[in-house]
Amino acid sequence: MEAEVRKPLRATKDVTRPATINMPKKDKAPEPEVTRAGQARPAMARYRLQVDRQTKATFAALEDAQRAGQAIKKSFPVVQVSIYDAEQSTQASLD
Repeated sequence: MEAEVRKPLRATKDVTRPATINMPKKDKAPEPEVTRAGQARPAMARYRLQVDRQTKATFAALEDAQRAGQAIKKSFPVVQVSIYDAEQSTQASLD
């Protein structure tokens, strides 16, 4: 028996290739930088009001921070409310 030899199939010259499409080139103009409102870090004041160790608001005056902290503590007595002084690196708990 003779071994049958298979030849690979080749495309004939009669096969046409699809035409290429020339797309217009895009301008490489710099895109303006857009900042989203929620991505910029807020400016931190000296006194930070923290509820359960999460900073909720910042205040320039200690009295304002204490007033806001007392209002939160009165509404939600279970949570831990404290005021952090960024300049002296101290934390005072509101009871």
